[in-house]
Amino acid sequence: MLDHEQLISGSSHLELRIATSSSTSTSGHILILMHGLPRTMGMGRQAAGLLPELAEHLANESGWTVATGTLSGVGGSTGTFSATQWKQDITTVIERIAKEKQRISLAGFGFGGALALNTAANDERIQGVATFAAPAHLPQWSGTPEEFHRGIKLAGVVSDAVALQSVNELYDDVMSIDPLGSAAKIPPRRLLIGHGSDDIEVPAQDARDLVDAAQQHAELRIIQGAGHQLRADPRMVATLLGWLDRH
Repeated sequence: MLDHEQLISGSSHLELRIATSSSTSTSGHILILMHGLPRTMGMGRQAAGLLPELAEHLANESGWTVATGTLSGVGGSTGTFSATQWKQDITTVIERIAKEKQRISLAGFGFGGALALNTAANDERIQGVATFAAPAHLPQWSGTPEEFHRGIKLAGVVSDAVALQSVNELYDDVMSIDPLGSAAKIPPRRLLIGHGSDDIEVPAQDARDLVDAAQQHAELRIIQGAGHQLRADPRMVATLLGWLDRH
């Protein structure tokens, strides 16, 4: 079963979908799926497109409650991207679904994985994090401040109502996410780092660097032959389901 809601996060209205199992007994665990940050022409509308279907599949197979929020500027959510705004958006989603004594985990793709690490590093309610194709080195991933700013505008994760930050403000805000520093703060909580061996957008070495930052207290899964887009890869789904089952 997939429920649809809208949340208010600052000046943004966010699309939230919450999947629960229609057949498997519920486990009392919650997983929040986090999409990545698009930077190619027009992709802002599509960045979260596959996650509701994935959430429903994971919920039915695992018995977990699986939520996915479409963050500011993406899909049907209003607002404009900034790292600060997306951090507020994730907090808003967590506050909506968090219940006493329930265990919350995050699973993020691309920049969403880096944001998941940062969120967990600063929120002890998060009991586990799984990342897929997450960048460990944001300066290399983003390019120059000018290139990054241009990519955000091309992707369309902006609105007329909320101005995009200036070139340097936007860049510095994203750099504050600090995936390596965040990963170091996750253990002894559970951490899964997944990556495609043939990812040309974020090198697979980034996954190994995140594991090193966590002082090897993480599961590393390199998916052979896979590229950057892992959301629909059945091997990623199997890896994530196995991680959920081991909780």
